[in-house]
Amino acid sequence: MSTPSSPTVFVVDDYAPLRRSISRLLRAADFVVAAFPSAQDFLAQYDSGVWGCLVLDLAMPTLNGLELQRILAKTGSLLPIIFLTGTADIPRSVQAMKQGASDFLTKPVNDEDLLAAVRVAIEKNRALHREQAELSEIRARLATLTPREREVLEYVVAGKLNKQIAGELGTVEQTVKVHRAHVMQKMKAHSVAELVRLTQRCSISGR
Repeated sequence: MSTPSSPTVFVVDDYAPLRRSISRLLRAADFVVAAFPSAQDFLAQYDSGVWGCLVLDLAMPTLNGLELQRILAKTGSLLPIIFLTGTADIPRSVQAMKQGASDFLTKPVNDEDLLAAVRVAIEKNRALHREQAELSEIRARLATLTPREREVLEYVVAGKLNKQIAGELGTVEQTVKVHRAHVMQKMKAHSVAELVRLTQRCSISGR
């Protein structure tokens, strides 16, 4: 899973003049922009395969920013959120940050502050997608292991020697060596240390 070359900045704000001005600012900075007047409109058209970030008004009718944040979190969305808030919304902004928001800016929004926040959020999303792609690749390698090779892997990352593994599995050391070689080849690991790092990223512990 690789990220496409151009991220999209989604702008969701029910106040049309602000939505238009933010969109103009972002486009002038060479960002691809998709703007929506409500959270419902955004959800109706949002493609989770598109990466970038979300500039989101906190206080909106029917479905507010915090509610949209919770909906996206439940779907496993990786899209970083930058909240736009009025000064009276600071307590809720703190709540939004605790729930994983990338940033929050108070209105009227300073152009440079917004552009800086968007750049940080996009880099965060790029890194998240890269990490997810790497994890998917590691899991795909794990899926190629036979049940016995998976057992050997878990003993190896626990630091067990071939002789010890053979005793645990009730087999001979030479057989363990063969399984171990297959594990290293299939996992594309050049050392036990590298194998340990790969399995740790998938939360696999040794036996």
